Amino acid sequence: MTIDMHSHWRPPALIDALRARKTQPLIEAGDDGVEVLRSRRGDMPLSEAFDNLEDRLAVMDRRGISTAALSLFGGLQWIERLPVEESLPLVRLYNDEVSAMAQAHPGRFVGYASLPQADMDASVAEFDRAMQLPGIVGAILPGNAFMSYEDTEAYRPLLAAANRHSALIFIHWGPRPGDKWPRVAGGADNFSPRLGTLDMQASLSSNMMTLCYTDILDDYPNLRIHIHNLGGNIPYEIGRLDHRNLLDTPDEPMPSTRFVKPNLFVDCNSFGARAIEMGVAVYGAEKIVFGTDGTDFGCEWSDQELAAADIGDNARRAILHDNAAALLADLAPIAPYQVAAE
Repeated sequence: MTIDMHSHWRPPALIDALRARKTQPLIEAGDDGVEVLRSRRGDMPLSEAFDNLEDRLAVMDRRGISTAALSLFGGLQWIERLPVEESLPLVRLYNDEVSAMAQAHPGRFVGYASLPQADMDASVAEFDRAMQLPGIVGAILPGNAFMSYEDTEAYRPLLAAANRHSALIFIHWGPRPGDKWPRVAGGADNFSPRLGTLDMQASLSSNMMTLCYTDILDDYPNLRIHIHNLGGNIPYEIGRLDHRNLLDTPDEPMPSTRFVKPNLFVDCNSFGARAIEMGVAVYGAEKIVFGTDGTDFGCEWSDQELAAADIGDNARRAILHDNAAALLADLAPIAPYQVAAE
């Protein structure tokens, strides 16, 4: 069986609250009378904009996923960046819904809490509240908060809170309140791959550089950090980093020795077999967890690529299940491991 640590959720619990809003994101009837979700990503019919619990469970069962770690879907993460008086009620609805799902389906779901990003005191308070809810194992934070040491300093109160709770922090590509976004101009050619792959991967690489090349994590030995998509481009660029290190800063430790931290993990979401092999070579199989983005296609892709990776059965099982099981063991119940039926 498999634990999916990168599984986004579009929460139906937000529907009524978004109907009551006067500014985006909101739900309102279009010219044809059909309700649509209006957001920075454009309009989407209400019938397609939110997830269905039974459908998600069916996908999980079909793909052999025993437990999914839910996090708020990217387009809806804009509720985290609203002014705190607007954001806080919405993220609480989400956090309470995920906890209720975890209780209703023991072991099948755990959740990363969403937080009101515009106010650090409110974020810490909601994090503390959410960590008391059954099934909540940590929180999701935007990658832009970890682009540099200076950026990360501002988030120390949340890192300290996570350390108190021995919780997980899921760093996911995205902006903080007030950040210019998207970084790729809307009229640029090939906008989607430039933003959703090139910009995303470069940003995640910077997150890894901040966390691995500085001492920022030393003060928080009890928290665990999860970064998606193999932590950016580090597995491909490690040779280049070593080469430049020898040329520019030969007295500093080699980069190939710096990207393994005891409390830092990456997932293999969206990557192919060769990339997974390189990730195992750089980080070690014990530092990689499984991820799908929470879609049936993501499950199929990740399953086939991990199966094709030349990493050995022990490493494969560690990535599919055992690493995540160890991360979650003291935070929430998970479904027992079972050998998948042939």
